[in-house]
Parts: sequence; structure tokens; C-alpha cells
Amino acid sequence: MLGFSVLPPPPRYPGVGGYGAAGLGGIVPLVETNNTIEKPTGPEWQFLVGEGTYVLREDLALATPPPHPSEAPIVNPNPLATNPKPASSGTKLSLVNLHPKPPPFVYGGAAASSFGGLATLDGANDLRYSTEGGMSSEDGRATSNSDAQGPRVALGSAAPVFGQGNAALTIAVTKDVNKRKKPKNNVTKSNSSFISRVIVHDSLSRRLTDRPSDGIFAFANINRAFQWLDMSSSNKQDYLVKILFTKAHCLCHDVNLATKGASHLDVVMGFSTGEIIWLEPIAQRYTRLNKNGVINNTPVAHVKWLPGSENLFLAAHMDGSLIVYDKEKEDAAFTPEDETLSNGGSDAGDATNGSTPGISMLIRKSVHSKNQKMNPVAAWKLSNQRIHAFSFSPDHRHLAVVSEDGTLRIIDYLKEEMLDLFFSYYGGFSCVAWTPDGKYVLTGGQDDLISIWSMADTALVARCQGHESWVAALAFDPWRCDDRSYRFGSVGEDGRLCLWDFSAVMLHRPQPRRHRSSISSNAGLPERINSYDSDGGSGIAHAVEPRARIPMLPPVMTKVIDKHPLSWLEFTEDAIITSCKNGHIRTWNRPGMGAAVEPKPSDAAS
Repeated sequence: MLGFSVLPPPPRYPGVGGYGAAGLGGIVPLVETNNTIEKPTGPEWQFLVGEGTYVLREDLALATPPPHPSEAPIVNPNPLATNPKPASSGTKLSLVNLHPKPPPFVYGGAAASSFGGLATLDGANDLRYSTEGGMSSEDGRATSNSDAQGPRVALGSAAPVFGQGNAALTIAVTKDVNKRKKPKNNVTKSNSSFISRVIVHDSLSRRLTDRPSDGIFAFANINRAFQWLDMSSSNKQDYLVKILFTKAHCLCHDVNLATKGASHLDVVMGFSTGEIIWLEPIAQRYTRLNKNGVINNTPVAHVKWLPGSENLFLAAHMDGSLIVYDKEKEDAAFTPEDETLSNGGSDAGDATNGSTPGISMLIRKSVHSKNQKMNPVAAWKLSNQRIHAFSFSPDHRHLAVVSEDGTLRIIDYLKEEMLDLFFSYYGGFSCVAWTPDGKYVLTGGQDDLISIWSMADTALVARCQGHESWVAALAFDPWRCDDRSYRFGSVGEDGRLCLWDFSAVMLHRPQPRRHRSSISSNAGLPERINSYDSDGGSGIAHAVEPRARIPMLPPVMTKVIDKHPLSWLEFTEDAIITSCKNGHIRTWNRPGMGAAVEPKPSDAAS
């Protein structure tokens, strides 16, 4: 009789057979792993531009959290199936510096008016500063680490407050940071099913006390985790606070620059469930808004605090809605009050057509409504396709919005009026940024191009070709912009970082546009343009310009810096910071900074 050895049964792990079991050999890791940091060297970790060589300082890899055990398994034997997946997002950062240094160049004099040339502004002798990356990070991917609420614009009197004149929105400004209202719930003691776990660094108080005053804080998302990092620390891989959510993925976030201080920070986060959290990380308190999607149950693709506002923020939901929330108001089931069109000339069906965008935006609740006891403060519908990003103009008067439907919309959000509608060459737009002086708007998207739009000419003036896949994020470098030229960077799904320089002299004025009322003049153009080009002479919709008529600009530097798709970038005084969908945050030192620039080791032993 032959003897056979019998293998013992495999060990049983919680969650086996559930989420991710196939890809992990049947084992789902349930233990949180730690962030790691590396400092690779070599020529492949640097790139040369006209001003010198940028060198990788460090590669901080955020730990990807395991799926929550309660998540239902996704069972699908067909490997080619295209079942809808929960909305997720690449790692993005919100940066904040409590005591920033302004860039060396100061914008002064007249600023570009929104449409139709230069406007002489009251108090034009006042100086206008570009913020530390603030103008560029409004592509939805991050917040500037600037002290200003956007640029200080030469307006004499500041831009009007959103909702000015509506007594129902009057809010007393709290100058004493210590008396500012905080969220109502303790995040570390929460019994909410929305929050899975909160991990606070043992030496949090000491690290906050000992850190340099001019250091940068970063808030970063990766899947269902949200981390608070100290980028000025020598052991920045040890997060200050880490929050794990049960099933929701954090897709976007922003820090309020109007209320920031050493003892108070207001952070707002948008989730794949449509819910929003207002977090005060120093006090470790939070409030949950749009709970269970009571106002809008679609994911939040982008969120930003309104410039200069202590309480109000704007969220872009994936059903094509823009909604203004107040962090301190309660929620209530939302019923549109008065579905009016901001521009007329179309019916409501046009404004919400899922396949072709409408000329007007549908106002479902106006900021001037007297019913302001509950959220939302205002609600606008632009399309049935998702809004990917939006950006406030440097003068805080206008909003540039880009969508999956391939449109760039310029909106006077103070008046709740859409001013211009531009179309992509192909596919949807994914990111948007204003130049620091407000004269141009840049967009990137699924056509692998970056488009430069002149606000004075209300026209496309150049396209930038250098990416080999979708463009994911744009950011301006305020330290290399002046009154004649601009430097900006872009990252894409191709893992490529591109740097670009352009000036007004490189952009010739486009040929006179064809008369919009002539259908015959649109022969050969996409049908979606023909249907809006004869819009009664309103001049809102602008036809796609053929590639042969628009200058094509090359990058001054292009380099693949990551094997994963990139999702965000930002410029700081001494570096370029990039991140990817797999959680790698890479810091590239500017020329002359070198590898010798290290964070202060004040908390190395913490």
C-alpha cells in the first residue's frame, strides 16, 4: 500500500472569497501597511530644462488601504465584462502653508476683463500677486499653499461677495481664529458607519508644536483613505492623522485659505457616494454633509471653497450639477425651487441634454433665494454628463468649468450667468487653469492636447501637443511667470510630465470667425457645433477651430516620470510635486536646490 502525504487545509482568513480575492491568491490583507519613502538617484531621476536640472528629492509612497471587509464581492466570471465600478480617483494633494513667501513677480496695473479686451480697474496702482501655485491648482487637483485667498487683485474694492444683497446669507466674519465654529462630531470617537477607523500619530501635539512655521501641510487621498501629512518633516511618511472610510472613496478635497491658522484648518472632502465631509483636523472634528445623498446622490468630482468665504464651498457632482454648500447649515431633501435659464433662448431640455450640452445653465436654486435656512445655498445644472473640474478666475468674478461632454464653460458665478461655451477638438475635458493674470484659460483632456483660450478674444489661440494620452492635470509655475511669458506644467495618463513656456507674441490672433447665423459656413464641422452655432446671434457657443488654423506649441521639456498614470502636480518655491494613481508623491527639486536641501529634523525622533 502506497503512503500519501496529505496537505493540511489552507488557513482561513476573514474576507476570503470576497473583494479582491482573485487578485491576491484568495487572501485579502486586513492589516494596514505604512507609507514608505525612497530617495532614488541616477540620471533617470532628473530632467534638464533651460533654467537647469531638476532632481528627484524623494518618492513618498502612500499605503493603499485594503478593501473594507463589509464590501460585497464583485462576482463576474467574464474577464472582458465592463460592469460599472465605484467611482475612484488618483492621489491628489491639497497643500497649505501657514506663512508662505510670495513669488518674486508682482502683477500690477490693468487686468484682463473677462471678455473683450483690457479693463481699467479701480485702484489699478494696487499690486497683484500670483499665489504659490494657487492659480493653477484650481484644475481640481489641489489647493495652493498660499496665504492669500487667490491672488490679491488690483480691484480697489474686492470682488463682490457671492450672494451679496441677500440678507438671508449674511454671515458675521470671525477674525479670532480661536472662536471660529468647529464641526460638531469627534472623528476619533465616531460611531458612524461611514467612518471605519481613525489613526492619530502618538506625538501629534509635539509634532505640530516643533515643526517649522513655514512648512507645508499636505492632505492626500488614496482609495478609501485620507491622510494628513507634514511635508516639512524629515519623517513625512509618518502621517499625522489617517482616516479610513467604510466603503466610500475620497475623490477630491480642499483647504480653506480664508480661515487657516496654526490652531484651525477647515478641510472639505467629496466622496464617491456623493457625501461631503467638513473636517477640522487639528481639533479632530467633522460634520457630514449631503448625508446619504439627500441633496444629490452622485459622486463629487471636484470641490473648492469659494474665494475668501469662510463658510461656502462649491461642489461638482457627476450628474453635471454645480452646488454651493454652507459648511454650517443642515441638509434637507432638495426640491428645485425655480428652474430658470440664465440666458434664455433655449428650453430646459436643451440645458440638460445628456449627449449635447446646452447653451444656458439651468438654475435650480438661486443664491438670491430667500430660503437659505438649509443647504444647498445655490444649485445649477449644466449637463447630464459629469463635470471634471472648475477653476475660479484670479479676480474671483468668473468660473471656468470643464466637462465630459467636451465643453469649456465660462460662467459669471456672481450673477449666475453663462457667458461663453467652447468645444474640445475631440473627447472630454479633464482639467482647467487660469493664467495668473486672468488673460487666458488653459484646458487639457481626452484629445491629448492642451488648449489655450484667450479671454479678450473669446477664442482658441493655441494648442499644445506633447502628451501621448489623456491630460490629467495642469498647474502654473508662479516663480517662472512674468508680465510677458508664462510657464506651466502638465501631467497625463501616459505617466509623462511636460513643461511649457508661452507668451502673447507666440499666439497670433485667429482669423475672423465665420458668421454664426450661416449654416452653410459650418460645412464639415461636427454636427454638435452646427446645432449651436446658429443660436440667434447670442454669441455664447463657439465653433471648433480646425487644427490647421491654430498654432501648435511644443513642450520645453517632456519626460516619463512614472510607470503609473499621473493624476496631479503643483509648483512650490523650491520644487515641483507630482502624484500618480498608485499613491506615489514625488518631489523634484528646482535647479540649484540640489539634494542637499533636506527638511528640518526637529521631529525626527517623534
